[in-house]
Amino acid sequence: MYESNDTYSNFNNFPYDSSAKQSADPYNTVSDETYYSAGGGTGTPEEPKKGSGLAKKLGTAAACALVFGAVAGVTMGTVSRAVMPKNAVAKAESSVAAEMVPSVTKTATKEVAASSAAGSSEGATLDVSAIVEKAMPSVVAIDVKGEQKVSDIFGRTASYQTSGAGSGIIIGENEEEYLIVTNNHVIENTTSVKVQFIDGKSVDAEMKGTDAGKDVAVIAVKKSDVPEETKSKIAIAEIGSSDDLKVGQGVVAIGNALGYGQSVTVGYVSAKGRSITAQDSSTGESTTVENLLQTDAAINPGNSGGALLNMQGQVIGINESKSVDTKVEGMGYAIPISSVTELINTLSLQKTRGTVDEANRGYIGFQGQNVDNEAAKKFNMPVGIFVYKILDGGAAAESELQENDIITKFEGQSVSSIEELKDKLTRYEQGETVTLTVKRPGNKGYEEKEISITLKGQSSLKRTNADDKEESRDKEAESQENLPKGIIPENGDDSEEGSLFPFFGQ
Repeated sequence: MYESNDTYSNFNNFPYDSSAKQSADPYNTVSDETYYSAGGGTGTPEEPKKGSGLAKKLGTAAACALVFGAVAGVTMGTVSRAVMPKNAVAKAESSVAAEMVPSVTKTATKEVAASSAAGSSEGATLDVSAIVEKAMPSVVAIDVKGEQKVSDIFGRTASYQTSGAGSGIIIGENEEEYLIVTNNHVIENTTSVKVQFIDGKSVDAEMKGTDAGKDVAVIAVKKSDVPEETKSKIAIAEIGSSDDLKVGQGVVAIGNALGYGQSVTVGYVSAKGRSITAQDSSTGESTTVENLLQTDAAINPGNSGGALLNMQGQVIGINESKSVDTKVEGMGYAIPISSVTELINTLSLQKTRGTVDEANRGYIGFQGQNVDNEAAKKFNMPVGIFVYKILDGGAAAESELQENDIITKFEGQSVSSIEELKDKLTRYEQGETVTLTVKRPGNKGYEEKEISITLKGQSSLKRTNADDKEESRDKEAESQENLPKGIIPENGDDSEEGSLFPFFGQ
């Protein structure tokens, strides 16, 4: 480590005694040659004094001790830095820096403090109780009941009651109602919907409008049904902007997880612009929802329709669902609020409708087949409901609706399956006029048209005898020739009950 002429490694071989010089010049400010040339001491470098070796060794040892102490101090300082908490190290560094450049350090310290405060306001792992206190009164729990029909291999049908839970957000009000947004899949195919507010009070809700493609629905609660005490505890949600979100920003999710009541989870925005495909367990139809926010905040069954909040307590998303793959953790999804704001406003203006009893319910009078995403890509067709037969005597027969049309919207609300359209028609009476948006095939592809239809009762669709039914079968077979092969099942029939192509509204 040291060279041969190093003074620390060769102190025993010094050719002269420097003890006298050390006594006269303890700080070594004068060189050996200068000291002896000036007459300092009685010896010379060539004539060392007797017994001077011990003093020389002691002096050198003292110097070594000083060096060792300095090295040890540096080493221990480094070790203490490694084990000390980061904030303690930062304080120590700040103290040293302050002694060296006090004016600059004071300014820097203020900037760091400001930066830390800003970071605290956006940290999802910090205390979010203030955010929850602000937003919780605007989030509701939703309980639904429905009826599910099933068929066995012999064509016999049976029905049973179903129930479910979800969440919603109070997004507005009018003179008579509180308006609540949720997911379409939470309230579709239901016979009753109840909303539970923050104080536990439950009130019946009715439908305003839905959009299956965006998986958004708006329901309404009559103000007259809400107790005054409850009104004082609920609030309208503050809507933020999802367009300004950045990956890594903190978020808070509030919803009716597992149907147990409101709960809170926290996390971060993991990604933007995600797409997921979900399958309806009752119909087997697959629906793809696009442009979703991905978050690691836990979103469990029952959270659907609840609020995803930013660190200012503003709604920036509608909780959609989570990945149910057992191999996946921390992947929940939400609909960006800015992408559906206009849609929510449109649905909120729809007439509030309850379920109409079957005797007064309106029907369109045609048969069709679903065109899902897979079929649309395969046959280059729009997603919707393919009309392959107009029924004689029905409302469709007296309208401009034609066979081979593809229905894409009902009253301005997108529909992609027969089940969705039937569900909407359960809230319309015979005699009401509705608007269908269709895509009609032409020389230059599909053209969009709007068609008005005045609904009729179910009795208008009844066939009176076997001859009429046989004629209907022949017409059906002829019309199916225009549909791409593979969409219509070979064993399809047009019977009223258990049909693969049922009458809408049943």
